[in-house]
Amino acid sequence: MKKYIGIIMMAGLISCKTLHNNSNMNTNQYSPEIVKVIENLQQIHVFDGKDALDISRKGYETMALQLGGKKEMIRMIEEYSILQNDHQIPVRIYRPNGIENEKSPAILYIHGGWFISGSFETHDALVRQLANATDAVIVFVDYRLAPEHPFPAGFDDVQSAGEWIIRHADALHLDKNKIGIIGDSAGAALAASVSTQLGPQLKFQVLIYPAATNTFNTQSWKDYENGPIINKEEGIRAWKWYLNSSVSDQKNPLAIPLLIKDFKNTPSTFILLSEHDPLRDEGQQLAENMKASGVKVTVSVYKDMVHGFMHMGAIVKETKEAIEEISVFTKENLN
Repeated sequence: MKKYIGIIMMAGLISCKTLHNNSNMNTNQYSPEIVKVIENLQQIHVFDGKDALDISRKGYETMALQLGGKKEMIRMIEEYSILQNDHQIPVRIYRPNGIENEKSPAILYIHGGWFISGSFETHDALVRQLANATDAVIVFVDYRLAPEHPFPAGFDDVQSAGEWIIRHADALHLDKNKIGIIGDSAGAALAASVSTQLGPQLKFQVLIYPAATNTFNTQSWKDYENGPIINKEEGIRAWKWYLNSSVSDQKNPLAIPLLIKDFKNTPSTFILLSEHDPLRDEGQQLAENMKASGVKVTVSVYKDMVHGFMHMGAIVKETKEAIEEISVFTKENLN
């Protein structure tokens, strides 16, 4: 089991300071499995890292592959490129086992990584599990990342991918009347904003420990400023890269979901949070804002869990439990 225990910040950043802070924190409040993760943070080393950003991305991919556990078999994987005016958006389509219908339900999946990291490979194990559990085709979007492509590049890619799926549903053998969206962390921020644009065409959304604001002023950020898994200093840096120091972007609700005033187009929503996560309280506040707009919202807080636990299926049982809970929610909202 030890070979699975070295882990980076699942939000996609890593630094010497992170390792130092996490290795010295009081771990009495965490489960034995999470304690093992925290204690072994200091063992991480990424070879041939060019700079902090490069190390972050390579480390995220390597450790996500180690922690995700065995990859489930699925029926088929297809890759497409959505043509835009000045670039292409890569998407990977996961077709689960057991689907025989001509037109299948579909889920648009938006990955996390503090807007700067994440790829097909970081989420491959998780997406395979979700496809089989939900009996839905998963369309994974490899959107453009900051700092090379700050907001609104990633948002535009996700919205364009959603529109492409709906427009080409018949050709892709998808049921355009049964489409939902799932995002984790930064991907949940993108999903929450995109769903306000595509809402009438979406049956549901699932937001997994969403990064909903760049203010860092909640109680959970005070409690977990130094981690585990993600910390405030790196979060501030990631948001600055994502917003590119633009004053207008820092006030744009499509960039910062907690600023959204009108959720009238948002579909039924399931928000999954972790007890020991600095993003916990902003996720709770996002849920309250949605409820105030009349959105049907279900919130599930996973006791003892930390940010990124959906990537820890090789270690914690809660990953499978969360996938099962997401599956129940999606099936209820697709029928």
